[in-house]
Amino acid sequence: MGKNNRVIDLFAGAGGFSLGFSQAGFDVDTAIECDSWACQTLRRNHPRLNVIQDDISEISDAAINDLRAQGPVAGIIGGPPCQGFSHSNISKRDPRDPRNSLFIHFARFVRILSPRFFVIENVPGLVKTKLESGQLALDIILSTFRELGYATHHQLLRAESFGVPQIRERLFIVGSADGAIREPLPMPTHARVDTGTLPLFASTGKIGSVTLWEAISDLPPLEAGEGSEPTSYTTRSANGYQRTLRNGSTSVWNHIAMSHSRRVVERFKQITIGQSQSDVALEHAPRVRSMGHLTSTKRYDQNNRRLDPNRPSHTIPASFYANFVHPFQHRNFTAREGARIQSFPDTYVFCGKPTVVSRKLLTREGRTQENFLCQYNQIGNAVPPFLAKAIASNLLRQI
Repeated sequence: MGKNNRVIDLFAGAGGFSLGFSQAGFDVDTAIECDSWACQTLRRNHPRLNVIQDDISEISDAAINDLRAQGPVAGIIGGPPCQGFSHSNISKRDPRDPRNSLFIHFARFVRILSPRFFVIENVPGLVKTKLESGQLALDIILSTFRELGYATHHQLLRAESFGVPQIRERLFIVGSADGAIREPLPMPTHARVDTGTLPLFASTGKIGSVTLWEAISDLPPLEAGEGSEPTSYTTRSANGYQRTLRNGSTSVWNHIAMSHSRRVVERFKQITIGQSQSDVALEHAPRVRSMGHLTSTKRYDQNNRRLDPNRPSHTIPASFYANFVHPFQHRNFTAREGARIQSFPDTYVFCGKPTVVSRKLLTREGRTQENFLCQYNQIGNAVPPFLAKAIASNLLRQI
């Protein structure tokens, strides 16, 4: 691989962005990530990758110049958190200003390394986020890169439009040196899912969206609390998506069902497709924490929703272990099912614990050694590799 295809991944997480760019043909040789468990995942799945485990704000300009000395950089990719960030005097600053966030360090890497392009991934809400002054945060981000000599383009992309079995919308910002890249983002390859029934595909010229069941139906069935790793497949792959994600694997990792009490399993049995725990009868409702004999009057519509197998999944968030119920089995999704929904291949193994208790509790109890991104967090935070590959392939044709 020529050095002109070299890419550096910032805020790399579990490596979804890196994987997609590597699959497209880029040489992703360096990833920077501060979380220990996510770094373990990166090292296991990208053995040639230079994984730098560090807080990006602590990386000096000299260290960035050392990366430059290793050869020219074609691209920098990553998803910098754009919420307000400052180690001190946050009360004196607008917390929504991206200049107070980790975004500014992404811009620092771009300034020093002078890549031919960069790609930033973020939440759709950034498009409308305003500072106290009324200025759009996005305008500050775009003007920052324009001052560095980059033409910028931003657009909301939907994952299901690129073969990911999930309704997931994200903002992508692409910058190119001197505007050399004329088509910064790819055209959809799959039909978009809107409200109501799935659209008819014949008139669109696009492939139909991949459904949830098409993504996970070949994974071994599990009851609550069952599973081991690695485990063997019990059926053959049923479609092209499954064959692609098996990726030649003969076994499955991260496919262990969460343990649920009998009461929770019985609650799940009452939830039909499209319903959530807010729809169950009072006798099956959750109980007040620490007061197990009292039924809670609070109903959370987004918790434990049984998903429709014949549609793409809802968005997989960072803590999706409590959000969704399997279409046919009375349990929450496994980490592997979430990885399938995100388009990670079965050969991609996630490290660290499957789940962890809340960070507030860990801090209160002094268990900071467990304050890392669990498998579910890593999967939910990731850029879907299929989407990343579509973006990368489009760029590779133009650089």
